[in-house]
Amino acid sequence: MSAVESDDLETLLAQSVRLRETGHREEAREQLLALRARFPEDVRVAYQAAWVHDVLGLEAEAVPHYVDALAGPGLATEERRGALLGLGSTYRTLGRYEDAVATLSAATVEFPEDNALRTFLAMALYNVGRSHDGMRLLLTVLAATSSDPDIVGYRPAIEHYAQDLDAVEGGGSA
Repeated sequence: MSAVESDDLETLLAQSVRLRETGHREEAREQLLALRARFPEDVRVAYQAAWVHDVLGLEAEAVPHYVDALAGPGLATEERRGALLGLGSTYRTLGRYEDAVATLSAATVEFPEDNALRTFLAMALYNVGRSHDGMRLLLTVLAATSSDPDIVGYRPAIEHYAQDLDAVEGGGSA
């Protein structure tokens, strides 16, 4: 790509993001689709195209853009995290629960401290019939992040039961 094309891409990409952020989403979508046609290998353009499709409720159309965004190098760490969350959440919205679990599980390995990823994974786990795993994950996130004094006071118990939801007094399991 020439320096002129690179400058043009940066300017148009920034403009597209501003359009999306200011509520001009359809215009942003049109511009991003044109950029995708012109710069099909640019993962940042793919990510922004996925994002605008998602916010427009066009989840099925967002998926290939997310996949392309994640396929190559070039996304900043926060963009990669956002693309993984967006793809996993979109799969879940589309009823592609196993794909959601796979995507979000891999994302939580890559970003283990990201509680949004862990929360969306918990929802997807519920959708595939793994309610126990989802509940354990949500309790762990709740115990670690809540500042509610009623939760904080029970943090050790919540953390303990998150590890074994079936534990009963006396150390046995139900």
